[in-house]
Amino acid sequence: MQSKHMTEADLDIIQRIIPHRYPFLLIDKVVDVDPGKSAVGIKNVTYNEPHFQGHFPGAPIMPGVTIIESMAQSAAVLVGLWLEMVDKPLLVYFMSVDNAKFRQKVVPGDVLELHVTVKKARGMIWLFHGEAKVDGKVVAEAEFKAMIDLQGED
Repeated sequence: MQSKHMTEADLDIIQRIIPHRYPFLLIDKVVDVDPGKSAVGIKNVTYNEPHFQGHFPGAPIMPGVTIIESMAQSAAVLVGLWLEMVDKPLLVYFMSVDNAKFRQKVVPGDVLELHVTVKKARGMIWLFHGEAKVDGKVVAEAEFKAMIDLQGED
């Protein structure tokens, strides 16, 4: 499989790259992949997600931390495609989250677009900028640093 040339990843490919599963798999697909540079994750926000039971009853709002996690999962798929990690053990760990801003509520029915861009990659340490958008409007943004762990690779 020539994953470096993939321009999108459906749910099957996502699950073959990152280990996240329900209820913590927070993206449905990744599109517009520019290998090693940028990608757009897609999250269809639905009322039956577990965090909406308590955040908040009667006024469901997607927690900001899950929006940032959705960005990170999109970035992990971008890196996994670039490093040809489909069907290989890959873990990605947050190292930092900076300049997080939340500009608008994200609610059930929204389609969240998670635009992630590589700002710097040095070895297994990657720095990303992420913007979450609904209907083309930025609803959240953050910079985050992650460490890529290619399990079993030395």
